[in-house]
Amino acid sequence: MSTPARPPSHPPQSWPHSDRLRLRPLRAADVPALHALHNDPEVMRYLTGGAPVSVEHVRTVELPRLTRWFDAADGPGFWGAERRDGKGGLLGWFELRPLDANSAEVFELGYRLRREVWGRGYASEGGRLLVRRAFERLGARRVTANTMAVNTASRRVMERCGLRYLRSYAEDWPDPLPGSEHGEVEYVVDRAEWEADVRG
Repeated sequence: MSTPARPPSHPPQSWPHSDRLRLRPLRAADVPALHALHNDPEVMRYLTGGAPVSVEHVRTVELPRLTRWFDAADGPGFWGAERRDGKGGLLGWFELRPLDANSAEVFELGYRLRREVWGRGYASEGGRLLVRRAFERLGARRVTANTMAVNTASRRVMERCGLRYLRSYAEDWPDPLPGSEHGEVEYVVDRAEWEADVRG
């Protein structure tokens, strides 16, 4: 069960941001936008197959998960994404969640953005912000990300975030999605790799 969200321990100025994006903790006011995001069949194609979810499910199940605060991450596991100019509302969310809730050694990177903002570089931009946060601020040893092997768009984002292909593997899903017969893939970047890339 998710632990309750708690107030941010740092001011908004310290939250991840770039020239175009700012990331911030998700909140109850985001439920309508999250409901729309989680009900877009194309957004959810490789996650749930596009099965619809209710507003109540988003409010009582998804929101507690998305607002959980992790001591190991010095913040939430999921961040809402907005444009820095304040236009466009909630673009979606990014995940930087410790695989072990009590350890900052390995973090999982994830992302889910509205379809209308695909192709604008937001996914890789937000992902790079959180990879940097993992290594520079949280002292991580590794960042990992996973997706279905057929999800080529997500795999390209992982590569643009500096992650490399590590392995393919199979999951035994009770309700397999189209394409799941090709398995899953894991991408990773270790601290030394990331530091070498930053140095150029």
